[in-house]
Amino acid sequence: MTDKKVCPLCKGSKIMVGSCECNAEWRGVDNDESVDDCICEPDTKCPECNGKGYIE
Repeated sequence: MTDKKVCPLCKGSKIMVGSCECNAEWRGVDNDESVDDCICEPDTKCPECNGKGYIE
């Protein structure tokens, strides 16, 4: 039996999914004529378990 338990911060998923926030005031138009009014943070490795998904 091992002493590993599921990381409580990322719940074993190993990464923290970046959150997105949208606001019509940030709306910008790019060359593809698509509208982008969201700012998203990138996915990052869980700082609690260092991307392992478990705590030793």
